Amino acid sequence: MLRKVWLALGWVWVALVFYLSLMPHPPQPLTFDGVDKLEHALAYASLMLWFCQAIVLPRPRIYLMGAFVVMGVGIEILQGMGGFRYFEYTDMLANSTGVLIGWGLAHTRMGRVLLSLEQHGTH
Repeated sequence: MLRKVWLALGWVWVALVFYLSLMPHPPQPLTFDGVDKLEHALAYASLMLWFCQAIVLPRPRIYLMGAFVVMGVGIEILQGMGGFRYFEYTDMLANSTGVLIGWGLAHTRMGRVLLSLEQHGTH
């Protein structure tokens, strides 16, 4: 019912990931070894989980998974070309791992959160 809203919010989220990934000095709220890899994985897991809920058909989910992996690789390439951020294979791995985690979570109760919100809103 609210699919268009969920998709629109998801695309805003994609734009935010691009912006934060390509800006010269992104905010650094947490500081410990490996936090950037955790941030990458969480961002991509969240995106994948969100879009899996908005796009419920299995085949588009596979394409979506590929698109997010390509997005993560593409952003890393753009970072390397920009001159103020770094190209890192480990970031690509963290992004792709996040996509897989999000896909896996979509097959659990977490994959029905948006549907539950819609159903509770109609009662």
